[in-house]
Amino acid sequence: MQAVDSEVLNQVNTWLQAGESCWLATVVQTWGSSPRPVGSLLACDRAGHIVGSLSGGCVEDDLLEKLTRGELAAEQAQFFQYGVTTEETEKLGLPCGGHLYIVVEPVTSNAQYLDHFAHLNERLVQRRCVERTVDLKSRSFSHRDVDTHLPLEWQADDEVLIHTYGPRYQLFIIGAGMVSKYLADMAKNLDYDVTVCDPRDHLIADFDVPGVHLVTDMPDDAVKKHAADPSSAIVALTHDPRIDDMGLMEALKTDAFYIGAMGSTRTSASRRERLAALDLSPTEIAGLHAPIGLPIGSKTPPEIAIAILAEITAVRQHQLAAALEQLTEIGARTASSAG
Repeated sequence: MQAVDSEVLNQVNTWLQAGESCWLATVVQTWGSSPRPVGSLLACDRAGHIVGSLSGGCVEDDLLEKLTRGELAAEQAQFFQYGVTTEETEKLGLPCGGHLYIVVEPVTSNAQYLDHFAHLNERLVQRRCVERTVDLKSRSFSHRDVDTHLPLEWQADDEVLIHTYGPRYQLFIIGAGMVSKYLADMAKNLDYDVTVCDPRDHLIADFDVPGVHLVTDMPDDAVKKHAADPSSAIVALTHDPRIDDMGLMEALKTDAFYIGAMGSTRTSASRRERLAALDLSPTEIAGLHAPIGLPIGSKTPPEIAIAILAEITAVRQHQLAAALEQLTEIGARTASSAG
């Protein structure tokens, strides 16, 4: 989930807690070029305050006008299309050939919605996933806690929206050195929530990358507190085994989707021996990516940062593909049993 979409859900919850009604719009499908991806969120209240974005163009203004005039989603969730005609595409500033399909829901401050959105936000605060289902025909909505983030599903014939909300991907960096600075800056541009941990106060004080969470806890405590979830990647970059190993021995026991450590092949072999002596199992140690990063011949700090992010991206995509394949197999078995 991107940062702006998390802000949308938080704002919806805030409005509801204050007794205010609002609308929630979700991008369920796009054709051609689209400034915002499927799953993007926008919310607005009856006073015209908007949080989030659907297109980055004039769609937001047009949608707000339709909502406040009662022309769209006045009493129930509704599917709506933008960019149906060339004239509309040009008027709204959509990219060439762009179509934008959205579901818009009126959200009222009643007990059911209050509990619903409070739970969604609680799951995000806990850095856990939650699946939300909206059935337009039956005018119903529900949620269930899940372990894996899957792509949005829009069942056009049945008018059912299934959308998994999950925490932003986090990059948890142990060590506040030069490589960490390049890595943190690059990761922010990929919409990671970046945390840098280093118990050496003077290095944290000199870490000047804006928008990064800085902590001076010991790395094992910090990992347990901030990064023990499936949406976190943990990297150890200090070159000091007293610090790196402390963080890794805890990281390798977590659900983090990626754990890596910087060092040569020889250094990495020695690290694995030390971790084994610390009673980590072979299975846990096998989850360590070391030497860290894709082997692109990186030498300089920015090149090393690129290699690390490339490997983290590859692992993310592989895990997502595996989850989708498993879901497809389950669906096929279910359909076979029903037949």
